[in-house]
Amino acid sequence: MESQDLKRLVHFSNDALQREPVHESLRIWSELLCLSSNQSFGPVRDPDSDAVFLVVAGEAAFQVDGRRRRLQQWSTVLVPADAEVVVNNASVDPLVVLVTAAPPPVVREVTG
Repeated sequence: MESQDLKRLVHFSNDALQREPVHESLRIWSELLCLSSNQSFGPVRDPDSDAVFLVVAGEAAFQVDGRRRRLQQWSTVLVPADAEVVVNNASVDPLVVLVTAAPPPVVREVTG
C-alpha cells in the first residue's frame, strides 16, 4: 500500500504553478496542482485519458471544451478524453487541485 499526506505536497510560487506527483501506476495517475492568485493550468488535452479534477482548497474557474464553470472546495470536474481543459485560480487565495487520470497520460513529442 502506498499513501501520501497531501499537505506535505502543497507548495506555492509567485513565478509559476507548482505540480507535485501524488501516485502513479500502470492504470492510474494523480498530481497536485498548486496555483497562486492569477495563475492558470492549461490548456491541456489528452486523447486517451479521462481525468477528474478535485478542488482541495480555494476557488477555481474551469473551462472544458469551451464550457465554463466556477467551483469551490470539494467540487469536482470530469474531463473526458480528448477534451481541452484550462484551470484558473478564481480568487486571491491559493488554489489546490488534485488531478487523477486513467489511464496515465502519455508524454508525447511536440511536432510542428
